[in-house]
Amino acid sequence: MDATGNGGRDGSRVTITAIAREAGVSVPTVSRVVNGRSDVAPQTRARVEELLRRHGYRRRTGSGGDRAALLDLVFNDLDSPWAVEIIRGVEEVAHEAGVGVVVSAIHDRAGPARQWMRNLRARTSDGVILVTSVLEPLLHDELHRLGVPIVAVDPAGSPTLDAPTIGATNWAGGLAATEHLLGLGHRRIGFIAGPPRLLCSRARMDGHRAALAAAGVPVTEELTVPGDFYHAAGFAGCNRLLELPERPTAVFASSDQMALGAIEALRQRGLRVPQDMSVVGFDDLPEMRWASPPLTTVRQPLAEMGKMAARTVLGQARGEAPDSPRLELATELVVRASTAPPAD
Repeated sequence: MDATGNGGRDGSRVTITAIAREAGVSVPTVSRVVNGRSDVAPQTRARVEELLRRHGYRRRTGSGGDRAALLDLVFNDLDSPWAVEIIRGVEEVAHEAGVGVVVSAIHDRAGPARQWMRNLRARTSDGVILVTSVLEPLLHDELHRLGVPIVAVDPAGSPTLDAPTIGATNWAGGLAATEHLLGLGHRRIGFIAGPPRLLCSRARMDGHRAALAAAGVPVTEELTVPGDFYHAAGFAGCNRLLELPERPTAVFASSDQMALGAIEALRQRGLRVPQDMSVVGFDDLPEMRWASPPLTTVRQPLAEMGKMAARTVLGQARGEAPDSPRLELATELVVRASTAPPAD
């Protein structure tokens, strides 16, 4: 049995995707028939029911009724506090729906990704949430062949899955962070970028540069340094900025973890935040209010993104079409003690 049905008399696998293709209808329409929904035309229902019987499709049963029983939540890595926030949001919605959650990390490598796919087939998951994960094309095709509902959170690169995506207003967040620093009087602002393969990273950089352009401040390439969202990259990036002949008066890091790394680099050089340099992060992880000093940052609604992803994939599992192919939740600048006007 695969993720949406079981083999027919000849032992082959059948999916709602295959049934939909043969019936000439959409996958959600077949899902509505499978789940006993009433909002299907009688002739369409009869045609789909006949194909389901002919192929020996067996509906899943269990305490969840027409609800999904198990979700797969897949990350590239799990060694970041923001992953915990996503998990918290997904688990809250799943718990309310009586649905289990399996959490996996594939580390952008073919071996773990293929092993995860084998496990997915074995446990007949009802939906998959991909979080900043990259799957090779063959695995993309296999997910579609199985007919498993998919939602992508902060998709990496150009979306290759025909699936709804959940994100945040990263461009607006980058704009707000830089406008805040410009409003304080900073004109030489260092920027520690995130991984360029991620859409969210590129959007934060674009928002940062849009704010500079609107203020008539030229973009200086030497003030942009690479990063990967982790502490060490923030530490290294800030040190690189501090070695410039004319160092910046403020640093905008594309993640809270990199902002903390930047603060440590400043501390080791005997520089104070914000008296000698202002620092802004991005995410607003729960511990940022307890940083020293408390961090000014852009709040990304990570738990809400997880909740939205879970609601969307559970709706797909019930045969409901998503409200929009791309949902973006609002970011918000949170001003704390790590930013101040530049020193005279």
